[in-house]
Amino acid sequence: MASKPIVAGTDGSEESLRAVSWAAREAALRGAPLRIVGTAELLPRMSPRAGASGSTYDTVTDVLDKDRDRALAAAAELAAKTAAGVLIDTDELTGPTAQAVTAAGSGALMLVLGSRGIGAFTALLLGSVSRYAASHASSPVMVIRDEPPAPHGLVGVGVADTDSCRDALTFALEEASLRHAGLHAIHAWHTPQAEITRAGPVPTESNAQAAADAATALAGLLDDWRAKYPDVPVSQEVVHGHPGRALVGLSARADLVVVGRHAKHPGLPGAGSVRHAVLNHAHGPVATIPSA
Repeated sequence: MASKPIVAGTDGSEESLRAVSWAAREAALRGAPLRIVGTAELLPRMSPRAGASGSTYDTVTDVLDKDRDRALAAAAELAAKTAAGVLIDTDELTGPTAQAVTAAGSGALMLVLGSRGIGAFTALLLGSVSRYAASHASSPVMVIRDEPPAPHGLVGVGVADTDSCRDALTFALEEASLRHAGLHAIHAWHTPQAEITRAGPVPTESNAQAAADAATALAGLLDDWRAKYPDVPVSQEVVHGHPGRALVGLSARADLVVVGRHAKHPGLPGAGSVRHAVLNHAHGPVATIPSA
């Protein structure tokens, strides 16, 4: 049994309950305990004091606390029904929600969040808490979007380069092995429009050579991992196009898409734009994996 827990955040929304259910099933797969966390974040200038003694009215703070407690209780009940036998506990967090939830995932096997939450901005593609955690957490972060009605039996992983993909590949292969699924690794490359404008169109033969070189490098990398995970069927694909678009397309036929993230440099423009494109538009769950 895994000693580290899986942490799931909840605010009572449908999206967060979907994430809790996913986290419970993942905990059962890994033999790990499940920790469900929630906050009752105060708005600016809001006092944490309770109502006056003897008052029959709740303060806004009281209401927030009760909503958090109800959300935690409902999430724990759902998790217990979803994965009987999993050790489950709940925890009340304090402080700003995004930072508190992200910190709660420190040292965990993974932090599992819904794609959006309750609030005035639920129409946004990606909630602020999920966005923050996926960029700053020290542990893997799972953002749970709509799940397919039936498993595809496939885990997808984006491979940007062979030097920085080790952690993402390890996580993706472990997930594929646990699910008795295959792994599909995809490498996408594209020539920015600005470069084409300055230097003219890239010759077709150059594109073909670049694709061939990338395919050879990817095959060599995956051969090393096939020996470590002989039970996982591994396939690969090299495409010419934006990596974010390629991974979003892959998400429509995968149970999970895994992308890497530089833990020390979460704001790198290239990798960040790919990560946010996938998180905003994927058709299913996305894992972002920090690497050194």
